[in-house]
Amino acid sequence: MGKVLVLYYSKEGNTKKMAEFVAEGSAQIADIQVRIKSIEEASREDIVWCDGIALGSPTHLGTVSSKMKQFWEDILPDWQKLDGKIGCAFSSQGGWGGGAELTCQALMTIMLNYGFLVFGVPDYS
Repeated sequence: MGKVLVLYYSKEGNTKKMAEFVAEGSAQIADIQVRIKSIEEASREDIVWCDGIALGSPTHLGTVSSKMKQFWEDILPDWQKLDGKIGCAFSSQGGWGGGAELTCQALMTIMLNYGFLVFGVPDYS
């Protein structure tokens, strides 16, 4: 059974709603166990537990929120336990040109630094 963690930070509730949709979709896959946690309630053990992670952050000043960045800085001692896990990113923004794509890129960079395997969109249809 695969284990997916949907980990998010949400200031206004928009990223939380997105995380709920990601978790709902993940749960529809056979033999997948899903946990959804905000960074306020997540722990290092949650990150080590999962096989794959969907990481979500609102766009703050064109990039990932400081709280999400701090979460990853705090789990730095466990970086060797995360190598080879699968990751993807999602983000919300306040309007057109808000920088959500840059936030997703920043989230993927964080995951790559921890040894995650990060994939793009395989099908645009």
